[in-house]
Amino acid sequence: MMHVERADKATINQIVAENVAHETRILTDESRIYNDVQTAFEHETVKHSAGEYARYDAGFTIHTNTVENIFSVFKRGMHGTYQHCGEAHLHRYLAEFEFRFNNRTALGVNDLERAAVALKGIEGKRLTYRRIGEAANA
Repeated sequence: MMHVERADKATINQIVAENVAHETRILTDESRIYNDVQTAFEHETVKHSAGEYARYDAGFTIHTNTVENIFSVFKRGMHGTYQHCGEAHLHRYLAEFEFRFNNRTALGVNDLERAAVALKGIEGKRLTYRRIGEAANA
């Protein structure tokens, strides 16, 4: 998950090219922003405008439910738990929700394992909010 300043076709294509393995099968909705993605990747779409939200193709389910689910959980967390987040800190909240999603019980990660993974991420780091000389709100 990442914050994107401008969600246009060029930006999306660059992000996909830099972060997605070429053997990946990409599933999206019918937005034209993803049209160029299909040239470099196997790309499947669902047509929400036609009432299609999932379909089966050769034993494979094509849908956008997973990304819609994580975005829904993120939005509920931001409105219900955190209530406010400045753009300067958005990447931190996204990283937290990404961690939660990738280390959830449904994937077989129990509380002890999740805590161990979280604590491993702090090795050699000192938690500070602001260093001398940094911008006041960065």
